[in-house]
Order: sequence, then structure tokens, then C-alpha cells
Amino acid sequence: MLNAMDTFVLVQGLCHAKIWRLLLIIGIAVVVIVFQCFALSYQGRSSPQSAKEESVDMLVNNATLFSNLRSTKPYTFGVVMNNTIGFYSQEETDYGNKNGAANLVYYPESDISKNLDDSYRNEFTKKQSIVIKDITIAGNSKGIGNSNVNYDISSSFLNGRMSSAGSVEQTTGTQGKNPNLSPIVSAILTNNSVSSTPLLKSWKMQPVSISRMNSILLHSVVSSRSVRPRRSSVRDRELLSAKQKIENAAISRNTPGLYASVYWNISKFIRSYDLMEDMLKVYIYKEGAKPIFHQPKRRGIYASEGWFMKLMEGNKKFAVRDPRRAHLFYLPFSASILRTALGQNFQGYKDLQQYLKNYVELIGGRYRFWNRTDGADHFLVSCHDWAPKLTKYMRNCLRVLCNANAAKDFKIGKDTTLPVTYIRSAEAPLEDLGGRPPSERPTLAFFAGSMHGYLRPILLQHWENKEPDMKIFGPMPRDIEGKKKYREHMKSSKYCICARGYEVHTPRVVEAIYHECVPVIISDNYVPPFFEVLNWETFSVFVQEKDILNLRNILLSIPEKKYLEMQTRVKLVQQHFLWHKKPVKYDLFHMILHSVWYNRIFQIKSR
Repeated sequence: MLNAMDTFVLVQGLCHAKIWRLLLIIGIAVVVIVFQCFALSYQGRSSPQSAKEESVDMLVNNATLFSNLRSTKPYTFGVVMNNTIGFYSQEETDYGNKNGAANLVYYPESDISKNLDDSYRNEFTKKQSIVIKDITIAGNSKGIGNSNVNYDISSSFLNGRMSSAGSVEQTTGTQGKNPNLSPIVSAILTNNSVSSTPLLKSWKMQPVSISRMNSILLHSVVSSRSVRPRRSSVRDRELLSAKQKIENAAISRNTPGLYASVYWNISKFIRSYDLMEDMLKVYIYKEGAKPIFHQPKRRGIYASEGWFMKLMEGNKKFAVRDPRRAHLFYLPFSASILRTALGQNFQGYKDLQQYLKNYVELIGGRYRFWNRTDGADHFLVSCHDWAPKLTKYMRNCLRVLCNANAAKDFKIGKDTTLPVTYIRSAEAPLEDLGGRPPSERPTLAFFAGSMHGYLRPILLQHWENKEPDMKIFGPMPRDIEGKKKYREHMKSSKYCICARGYEVHTPRVVEAIYHECVPVIISDNYVPPFFEVLNWETFSVFVQEKDILNLRNILLSIPEKKYLEMQTRVKLVQQHFLWHKKPVKYDLFHMILHSVWYNRIFQIKSR
């Protein structure tokens, strides 16, 4: 029998042992938890493979998932339903059906550059993917939009499963290591909506402001990137003479049809434009077979490049047959037709780039002009989203591009912006111009369109049906009545929201000008058309993407007097954005040509 003292000592020892064992278990648990968190956040960053195939952070039960959420580099959002691929990329937007499980695929631009046709689907579906159920997929105007399925996570993508609370439970399996859950998508999707405030706050890159763009433009006139010709020519000396005359332009006070308030410097613009009309000669290369070359497409969203090609090739004032007389050389190809015509045989950007490289080498081999300046006196006009990449080999050229992103390949002062003009009738490009007077515009702001890109879903989420004076809609019907209603909204609104799509440009900028509605441009780093001469801040509003939640307050803070001034100036600049079957002074054809002329003059160097 143990006495009382022995019993006390024994019990005390057992208690100490249990306490130490408990502390040991707690310590191990803490270490495991910390390790798990560290691994979850950083595991893929040291792995080249996982660094290449980054994906989303977290998905939550019963969420609304929007396409193309902002990432640190371009990604495509694709949906596979019943072995049918639906893409949320620059062009492939409306495929798929409403039934079956959906593989939500994010993968890098280097992969999406491949042509995603039937022959590529097997490789596509082998990519790491998430199988989602009980998710409302928003952002598609036709096929799979608003389709409901049950949720799950495929082990081929993630060795884990989704708990009902929305957290990720890591499990063990035979499919390999848990891939990186990187901070590519910073929004947590919960309660049937996108938590877009964290998303907006995650945009750390400061956009290039209009004032900064102007500063870059001013510095570009003495840029070291300018190419000095290997040997000077009579045409070079003519351009240098024109440059001196523009820089010393007399002050212009009274020019019919032009108003100083919308230009950076109206005197320089008028002098430059007059010299262009008097001097400029353009040689158009005859090489290249249709449809990629010499076959303009004058309808649809890419109509700008087609209209310019047609009017340039039919022009007798500027075009010359003798290349020795030319100040500029036009490469008459269509990037949009190139993309579609060769899509079945070419598998990505690089193949299409090679096609254009071969064309340039043909030009360089037959003529001495490309090699004389390395292409600096050559220009191209292209409205396709891919044009900046497709013309990478031709970067020395003066490029007229719809996809004018100052934070990427677009070079202010050399490249110039091509307005996106959505032409519905090639025979009547100017039909239905104009809008109501300011006093008959009861709507504060209007937007309607497909949910292309990451920004428009956020615009819709925060402003659809929120305020009676904010008419913010998704896609409207594409029938005659729907299109008419769309135009009526623009004609009766004070401000028209021009939110970027997959890329920085949108046809709504020109549509707003057509209907005398003040453009509100929400597209970070977008260089507006004819920025060399037009002061866009005098007739439009620029709102940073991160400020989209404060959109209404920003517009209401604009005094009525300032709005009336901007609306008047919209009508004054309208002439610069019109296509005419026979070009008219100061119209869109002449403004595009002037921008090329102007940039060439201020890029050329004297010896």
C-alpha cells in the first residue's frame, strides 16, 4: 500500500508527463500548420513548371465566377463543357453549351498564342484545370453564360478538395505535388458575387497618365531610338525642312472648321497638315496575294484597317508609282485577315510573325528602301488585338494600331493609335450620326456590352440597377430593335462609359463621339487616337480602373459648365473620326495619314 506522500508524488509525476506530452503535441501541430501555410503560399515559386502554370487562389461555394480576372500577366479564361471548349480570350468568346461539368482553365499567354482548333483540343484539355460545380459562370453572352453545375476540384489540378465553407483541404494522392496557388487572382469569390474591392486594390502598377503620355511624346522628338538613314536622300532633306517649318509655325488664330481648344498646339497642327497635303508622297508595295494583302474589309470591328487600305490604294494625290519619289512606304496587309486566313495552318503568334517576316525579307530583297532605314520610313495600319505581337519583327516601322497600350509594346511618338470604328454598312458608314442636345439627355452615364475582360463584370456588378441615372447593362440584343435602342441610349446620355475589353481599346470611344456623348474612358494605359495633336482631356473624362467603384461621384463632381464645354468639343472633333467614300479634309483618313507623317518627321535625324 502506498502512503499518502507516495501517492501524491506519483500523481504529480503523471501530471508533469501529460503536460509535457500535450505541449509536445501542440508544438508539432503548430510546426505542421506553419509549414502547410508556407508551402501553400510559396511552394510553386521555386519551381519553373509551377511558375509557368500559375492559377487561382481560392474558389468558394455558390460563387459567381467572372472571366479574365486581373492577373500580373495576360491569361485566358477557358471553359470546357461536354468536350466543347469555350474561350475567354481576345476573340474566342462565345462557344460551349449549358450542360455538363466545366473545366475552368487559366494558362499563360505563351500557350494561348496557339490556334485552339479541333486538332489542339486534346493537348488543351491535358493542361492543369479545375473542375467546378455549383458555380454560376458569368460573362458569356451566348453559350455557357449563367449555367449552373455542382462543384468539385479535380485531382489532376489540385490534390485537395473544397470544403463547404470554401476553404481548400489539402489531401495526399498519387497525382504529384500540390501546385502553386499563386496570388494571380486576388479576389475571393463568395456569396454569389465577386469581392472586387480586394481585386481593385491589388492593381499595384500605376497607370500611365495623360500628362505622362504627353511628356513621353515631347521627349520622343529627340529620342535616341530614332534611326538615322545609312545614307541621306532628297526625301529625307525634304522632311527635315518640313520639320523646321512646323517647329517655327506662325501663330494661327482663325482657321475655319478648327478650334484651338481641342488641340495641344493648333498652329503646329495646321502647319504640319498643310505641308503634308503639299509634299507627302507614299509608295504602296504591290507584293502580297489576297486576301491578306490588298483586300480591305470595311465592315465590323476591324473596319478601320480596311477603310484606310481602300482609300490609300485608290488615292491619286498621295500615292506614287515611283518609290524613289516616296517619303513613306505603306505595307498593305490586314492583321485580322492574316489571323483568320492562316489560322488552320499556323499554330500561334510565332508562326504568324514568321509569315510577316518572310514578307519583309521579300520587300527588302527586291527594294533598297527598307534596308536603307531598317524600315523606319515604312508604316502599317492594323486594328487586330494581336497586331502589336504579330508586328514585333517590324517594330522599327511606324505602326498605326488599335491596341495602343503604353505599358506594353506601343511606343508613343513613333506608333500612333488607330480609332476602332465599328462600321455596320460599308455603303453608309455615316448613317445615324448625332444625338440630342444636352438639355434632353436625362441619363448621367450609359454602358452596354459583352463581359469581355476583367473590368466590365466589375462595372456591371457595382452599377447595374443601382442608380436610376446610371444605365449600365450587359449585352443588349443584336437585332435591329436592340441596336436602335443602344444608339438611343448613347444619344440621350451625358456620359458614355468606354470600358476596356480584353485589350485597352474599345469601339465605344468613337461611338460616343458619333452620338455627341462625352466619352468616359476606363482603360489604364490606353493612348487615345491622334494623341500627337488632340488634347483629349478637353472633351473626354479619364477614370482609372481602380476608381470604378466611385464612378458616379466622379461624374457628378464635374460642374455643369465644364460638361457643356466638353460636349461642345466632342461635336467639334467629330469630323476627325468620320469615314467618307471620297476623303474629305481633316477626316479620319487624312488624320491617320497625318499622324504617320508627323511621327516620321519628328523621328528622323539630321546628320
